[in-house]
Amino acid sequence: MRFPDNTEIADALYDKVRVLCWIMTAPENLDSKAKHVKATWGKRCNKLIFVSDHEDPDFPTIKIEVEHGRDHLTAKTMAAFDYIYKHYYDQADWFLKADDDTYVIVENLRYLLSAHKPTEPVYFGHHFKVIVRQGYFSGGGGYAVSKEALRRFGERSKDFCAADQGAEDVEWGRCMEKLQVKTGDSRDTLGRSRFHCFDAATFIHGGYPDWYRQYDKYGAKQGLDSISDYAITFHYIPVNVMYELEFFIYHLKPFGIDRVYALS
Repeated sequence: MRFPDNTEIADALYDKVRVLCWIMTAPENLDSKAKHVKATWGKRCNKLIFVSDHEDPDFPTIKIEVEHGRDHLTAKTMAAFDYIYKHYYDQADWFLKADDDTYVIVENLRYLLSAHKPTEPVYFGHHFKVIVRQGYFSGGGGYAVSKEALRRFGERSKDFCAADQGAEDVEWGRCMEKLQVKTGDSRDTLGRSRFHCFDAATFIHGGYPDWYRQYDKYGAKQGLDSISDYAITFHYIPVNVMYELEFFIYHLKPFGIDRVYALS
């Protein structure tokens, strides 16, 4: 028997902050990864769609007409956002791009976004400080794009954004900068990170690759105290760990401890 949670605040934010989540996937990952996103965190999005470059009768996806393979992720991303602008623009206020091995605590995403208006030209994610003047956000860590940012992309991308070249997240960052969409600061009030381009263990223990220390905008901090209590994303999450996270986040409760929510 599980006792019900008080979801009043989360339910109110579900209606107030509408989030469309689109998942970058591929035919070979539909059964091994994508379906597990759908079974876990994806169900908490207001709208959930999967973007692939092939149709599959057993797993509905949005088919994007681009060449298959990792060399064309920029084209896939640009085409996906264009499709979403044309078909889903009025169905959400914010548009989250994530990979099929990203885990998202959607309630915490809504909490962050609730302090901002979808009419702001802004997007949020794990901030890298290199290559693009204002920096850019890790693709694997996910990034949330405002309605206004999507509008600017939908109306002007052909003039400012690469069709298919370079790294997907870098090119999206260049595109946003050219469209005068700013990079938002997603850290909490204590300066702790909310979006993460690796799994939690990497940030806790600091087992970073050398490149990351050069890329991370905020100094590649490590340890439990570097991660926000309201963390939003983690990347490189195996399927079994997705279900473990579901249990630890949404079911496990320490007896005798009631949580106090810091709504600031």
